[in-house]
Amino acid sequence: MNKVFKNADEAIADIFNGAILMLGGFGLCGIPENCISALVRKKVNGLTCISNNAGVDDFGIGLMLQQRQVKKMIASYVGENAEFERQLLSGELEVELIPQGTLATRCMASGYGMPAIFTPAGEGTEVADGKETRVFNGKTYLLEYAFDADYAIVKAWKGDTMGNLVFRGTARNFNPLMAMAGKITIAEVEELVPAGQLDPNNIHTPGIYVHRIFQGADYEKRIEQRTISK
Repeated sequence: MNKVFKNADEAIADIFNGAILMLGGFGLCGIPENCISALVRKKVNGLTCISNNAGVDDFGIGLMLQQRQVKKMIASYVGENAEFERQLLSGELEVELIPQGTLATRCMASGYGMPAIFTPAGEGTEVADGKETRVFNGKTYLLEYAFDADYAIVKAWKGDTMGNLVFRGTARNFNPLMAMAGKITIAEVEELVPAGQLDPNNIHTPGIYVHRIFQGADYEKRIEQRTISK
């Protein structure tokens, strides 16, 4: 099976209107910049995006929001995006806010083949409205379902032609969990090497989870709020 694609446009070419996408990253760290740009060029719409956050107005998923490509956003933090706020308040965008740990664990459950999890996060709040609960050892837990994503789109530091991935620093956030969880996982990497060149002890995501891989280019690696000393 040849997993190597020429570029982002080829790797995401079959993503369809109305697809459910997982997009790795935390803030603007470790986001699949090339694939997001390709999705904007493709003009695919009606998307449900599962991500820790919605980027900023002019970068990350914010670019897709500007083009009205996102129908529903499932995230745990959205505070850096004014366009997201505008679409939410105007009723243009459906939003499901999820505690961050629950978001991560629902991704993990998908990758492990588990249909659901029980978690105490959100019990007694609006998050629990309409959800099944169970009591274990005197404590109430919510039933949360694993995600069912058509595609998982992730970004890694290095990868090989078999799809094995190595993440670097903080970019090892939601990316490994989401890479396990998509029906089709697309990985963009800063450096693509032949199979056998990566140290097996340093591989974070085994290639069995990855269906498509390509070497990205022109990464901005923006910082949302840069703080420096005077």
